[in-house]
Amino acid sequence: MEMLAGSLGFVTGYIVPFLIVLTLIVFVHEMGHYLAGRWSGIGVTAFSVGFGPELLGFTDKHGTRWKLSAIPLGGYVKFLGDDDPASTPDYDAVAALPESERKRTFLGAALWKRAVTVAAGPIANFVLAIAIFAVMFSIYGRQIADPIVAEVRPDSAAQAAGVRPGDLLVALDGHAVTTFDDVRRYVSVRPELPITVTVRRGGEDLDLPMVPKRTEITDQFGNKVELGLIGIVTNQETGNFRVVEYGPLEAVGQGVIQSWHIVTGTFDYLSNLVTGRMKADQLGGPIRVAQASGQMATLGVAALLQLAAVLSVSIGLLNLMPVPVLDGGHLMFYAVEAVRGRPVGPGAQDVAFRIGMALVLMLMVFATWNDISMLLG
Repeated sequence: MEMLAGSLGFVTGYIVPFLIVLTLIVFVHEMGHYLAGRWSGIGVTAFSVGFGPELLGFTDKHGTRWKLSAIPLGGYVKFLGDDDPASTPDYDAVAALPESERKRTFLGAALWKRAVTVAAGPIANFVLAIAIFAVMFSIYGRQIADPIVAEVRPDSAAQAAGVRPGDLLVALDGHAVTTFDDVRRYVSVRPELPITVTVRRGGEDLDLPMVPKRTEITDQFGNKVELGLIGIVTNQETGNFRVVEYGPLEAVGQGVIQSWHIVTGTFDYLSNLVTGRMKADQLGGPIRVAQASGQMATLGVAALLQLAAVLSVSIGLLNLMPVPVLDGGHLMFYAVEAVRGRPVGPGAQDVAFRIGMALVLMLMVFATWNDISMLLG
């Protein structure tokens, strides 16, 4: 009974929240492809959430098969003339179609229509993230604190640089900051990278050079994360913690800003990975996403939706990478086609897609190995 209860707890606590988050992100991504394709006059034969055997589905009046498939780790839109869910063209089948039908295939569509249809998936992910953040900001507002130092930790970068309690941080490397969260976000992705912190003290601005220390911290769920810290703390009295409320348009603007922070933070992390300032063990796969989903679900629906927004931006960015089999790889081929005036040959595309698939599989294996290593401690 205890084993059964534990299994049920794992399913309801981790698997169900993970599937809810993943299904939402995949559905919106594929819906972006679908809507852009339909708008471009391209026929759609299948819309699937998941891969593999169909569990349930129906065919609409346009001939599109909408289905839920057995393996819930992605999805696809299959256009007219596609040979498989990866949108590999079936050249022989397309050539055999009459001219009127050939124009409705993905392969027969104009270059700009193909590019718009492919790009619409990642764009839909960004729109989803902005919408989630906008709704959250509209309902709950945003808690902020002024970037005023209440305490300087001993043996920290800030102490060595001469930061004092009461200092107001006004800029980091010349970039203005208005909240304490701005400081945390900027510093956390720059471990062991020299920065200049501008503080205002007694009406005078002072530029204080320092190097954030790479520090391993443990979050509220027990997960270990490495980031940069300079060793300053604020509190309710000094930082004037408060909730700022936003109207609908302001909330959308804040949603854009929050999504952009995720984009820049992702690139900062990748830069740190290349230069060795951060370890690759923070790259996570489906196991870690499932764990994060379960942990955020314990904090409520709002926290789980915010995780979905973060993952949606990440998946949108990943899909824009210029790697064959990803949306960015298709766009790369279209860019070459636009320059050459003719598409890349089927043979070259096939080789590129095989290489791209190998790279994606290697990344998935590496991320999953990191997940397993994390679970084993």
